[in-house]
Amino acid sequence: MSPIPSTDLLLSLSKPLKSRLGCKTCKSRRVKCGEEKPKCLRCTKTGRTCEYDNRRGLDRFSSAPGLELSSLFDSPLSSAPNTVWRERRAFAYYFQDAATSVGGGLDATFWRTVVPQVCRSEPAVWDAMICISALFESPDPCPDLVSSRRLSRALNQNQQDALEWYARSVSAVRQGIDRGSVDAFVGLITCVLFICIESVLGSLNEVIRLYGQGAQLIALLREQKAYDKLSLLRETIIPIFVRLGIFSPKSAWPIVQSLLPEVSHNNSKSPDTQEFSSLKSARDAIVVLATEIAVLENECEDYLQKSLAWRISDELIYRQKNLHVRLATWHSAFTNLMNSLRCTKEGLSSTQVSVSALLVTYHEMLIVILSVCVSPLRNTTDAHTQSFQTIIDQASIYLNTSMRGNGSLPPYTFEISVGLPLWFTCLRCRDPAIRRTALALLTNSHQIQGLAKREHGTSLVENVVALEEAHAMSAMDSALIKSPSNIGSPSYQEMSSPNSPYKVSQIKFVASPSPPLTEVDHEIGTQNSLFIPQQARIRPHGVFRPRDGFPPEATREDIAHWGRDDDQFYMQFSWNECDQSNGTWNMVFGYIPIDIPV
Repeated sequence: MSPIPSTDLLLSLSKPLKSRLGCKTCKSRRVKCGEEKPKCLRCTKTGRTCEYDNRRGLDRFSSAPGLELSSLFDSPLSSAPNTVWRERRAFAYYFQDAATSVGGGLDATFWRTVVPQVCRSEPAVWDAMICISALFESPDPCPDLVSSRRLSRALNQNQQDALEWYARSVSAVRQGIDRGSVDAFVGLITCVLFICIESVLGSLNEVIRLYGQGAQLIALLREQKAYDKLSLLRETIIPIFVRLGIFSPKSAWPIVQSLLPEVSHNNSKSPDTQEFSSLKSARDAIVVLATEIAVLENECEDYLQKSLAWRISDELIYRQKNLHVRLATWHSAFTNLMNSLRCTKEGLSSTQVSVSALLVTYHEMLIVILSVCVSPLRNTTDAHTQSFQTIIDQASIYLNTSMRGNGSLPPYTFEISVGLPLWFTCLRCRDPAIRRTALALLTNSHQIQGLAKREHGTSLVENVVALEEAHAMSAMDSALIKSPSNIGSPSYQEMSSPNSPYKVSQIKFVASPSPPLTEVDHEIGTQNSLFIPQQARIRPHGVFRPRDGFPPEATREDIAHWGRDDDQFYMQFSWNECDQSNGTWNMVFGYIPIDIPV
């Protein structure tokens, strides 16, 4: 089993924090130690022997914004059999490399200051921190760490250390709770680190569970009114949870929405007076917009399916227009900020170029989402080819400027990255050149971005592209359309054959009438001349395993013909099929097995 604290474990962190830096004698006597060195005043006055536990040498680190690392660099950073040295080496690597990459270029406060400071007195935080460092340094050669921590498999030293330190961190949390020596704030810091670790290990269910626990700890700290921590909570930790929400399944969205008011207080000006003092404030503002727009898109899709309408309701249209205005205002404020940064004596730094390119990809993605959510048809994205082109152009800039000194991209980032806009482009853009460029960029992006694994996204995209292009060739074949582009592509019969990798399950119809294609074409002012016709366009709705349950539209009969066990992953997808008798479109659901790397 995964070494994760139970809900009760982390949520019971409600007692005041006790110092762990006191001497052994005072601890054994259960009295407050003054922590004077080399001997505390209380022991000196009473004539008792005074000894300190210097495990890991944490007392050598200062509490300044930057930590004193000279003691760690007396020797080169090289592997050594000594466990204490490996821990110190992992800390040094964390501080030099991992913290900045994991936290992104804008969030040094939490990863390079808060976490190292708290770890000085909290062994659980120390162990979780060096676990992250070890996993960051050795992301490869064992891709199946989830299974490896349960089975006997060959791991390199860093990975062995990482799993040991993680288990030890969980044990320290349990022991601290038993002693009543860990408070809710330290529990929240530990929870963030555990989420990061589980994201790397690939345990999404555990990540979502921890995410919910973290939100409850935030609520607990609000109730306690810990004013000395409120600023850090509101300005640093809660925004981290909201940004992680962008990568979370829909089941976690209510949690994200409950946290939005906390990160919106800095952007409380009316839309026409919004301005940004930094790229960080611009980033935080567009994350709020991205979360609200994702919720709106989901509500629009539900409305269109349930109401049998061809466009969203007036109430949803009002929200869409309001978000359009806010997004345009964001872009104006962002443009003003970038112009002012360019006019400084130093000009734009590499980090500013990287972050600005990243924010542009999100802006373009949100423009497309807001524009196409009004209709159930899939060809409405064709009017936004320029936005998709901008996404891949800016994503290229971001990836190039994010390279480390050795020319490689950091394997993990716990912050927003270009993976989501690129994944969106792969799914929604049907221009073959742009789509394949986006997929190539996605394949070369961070292995893990927030809560999402790159391989999961690329695997789903590749299946969608294969289905769409096979289905498109089937439509061409049925219409007797012959062109060089369909040479070597499978026909619908080939796609549906028992041995085909493109097999589509039994079709399940859900009535959802919409206007004829020509009406929507006229509405968006363009004709669909792209390779993938309307009836061949796929919309993935997620991945599921029968052992975990079925989506609302699916039953066991829909997947029974595949003959797989309940551990098999399936992708649920849909496309629109035209009813030639009345000129309406119906949503059709399909299910195919999909191999997801774990």
